[in-house]
Amino acid sequence: MQRARFRRMQDSTAADWKIIAGEFGPYAAALPDRVLAHMRLLAGDYGGFPIDRLQHCLQTATLAYRDGRDEEYVVCALLHDIGDTLASWNHPDVAAAILKPFVRPEYHWMVEKHGIFQGHYFFHHLGMDRDAREQLRGHACFDLTAEFCEAFDAPAFDPDGETMPLDFFAPMVRRVLGTPKQSLYREARPAE
Repeated sequence: MQRARFRRMQDSTAADWKIIAGEFGPYAAALPDRVLAHMRLLAGDYGGFPIDRLQHCLQTATLAYRDGRDEEYVVCALLHDIGDTLASWNHPDVAAAILKPFVRPEYHWMVEKHGIFQGHYFFHHLGMDRDAREQLRGHACFDLTAEFCEAFDAPAFDPDGETMPLDFFAPMVRRVLGTPKQSLYREARPAE
């Protein structure tokens, strides 16, 4: 395997970036599999909840799928809590960052803001303002996000609830995360 030779980014050359760009394609193509592997890290992590975090994500996606939502929405439902393992204090931001290049802006906003919307159901038990989401009322995606939490996220803690396996959703993840719709690097071409 070839490697770039620079020690400081300022000293990189077109030849270096040709090597890096050649490695990027296969690495980027494996993103869906890395995301699925990370989802598996949620298995067995209950955090006091009735079901583990993977089951919760799978139930959320199952409910969205059964409701006939499109693949982007179902993948958002599946990945909405993927950040729990690395970002205990801001997990929606991690999920939103992963999804941003691949999903429409309204779904990105839904995932990014789902934490404050989900709080409507429990913040008052923690001495917090359960109506904190009201600061976002009037945003074009408010109703979409409220519906996501009401219909799919909030009811997905049922030990007896239908939970389709991760392998069922894997092809959807591969399709949705296969090609970015928007990215700073999408149009990049190394110099010849």
